[in-house]
Amino acid sequence: MAPPKIPANAFAQLPVAAKLFVLVLILGVLTSGYYAGIHLGLEEDTDTAMRKHAALDQQLQEARDRQKEYLKLREEVSVREALDKQNLRILPVTAEIPAFLDDLNRLAELSGLQMDSVQPNPETAEKLYMKVPVALAIRGKYHELAKFFYNISRLERAINMEDLNLRVAERKADGEVQLAVAVRATTFRRKTQ
Repeated sequence: MAPPKIPANAFAQLPVAAKLFVLVLILGVLTSGYYAGIHLGLEEDTDTAMRKHAALDQQLQEARDRQKEYLKLREEVSVREALDKQNLRILPVTAEIPAFLDDLNRLAELSGLQMDSVQPNPETAEKLYMKVPVALAIRGKYHELAKFFYNISRLERAINMEDLNLRVAERKADGEVQLAVAVRATTFRRKTQ
């Protein structure tokens, strides 16, 4: 059976209320189609984008926190490296006997002392470090000796002056007294594992 034929001007013949009903019906169908087809899809995309944005914001904050922690740790490492470098000057890994003897000789000359003998002795082990003793025999005036010991105390490297033995070496006619000093200068080094 063939569908009924609708006259071409059938809409024009409808009463105004029917025309408004058909118009509202068409607008309702179009609005429903738009809402279901376009708006819901955009709303889902917007929700997805907002969740992704929140996740990225959280990742960015975590990255900033890690960067702050990294910068803090890098600064701490830098401070520790500087401290370790300074500690290596005070307590080196090797005995560095030539440098130690050069320092002693230089300070003796600056103080006006005469170095009679220098005798390195064997190292002795302690719990956390090694002792590196050197027996010294020096000669000079009291104030020169005081200047020498003072200058030794100003060195960066840890040095103990032990077993100090003073005696009069020579009395000059003008009242000047030369002292002979036997002393053990002990420096230290780190133990190697």
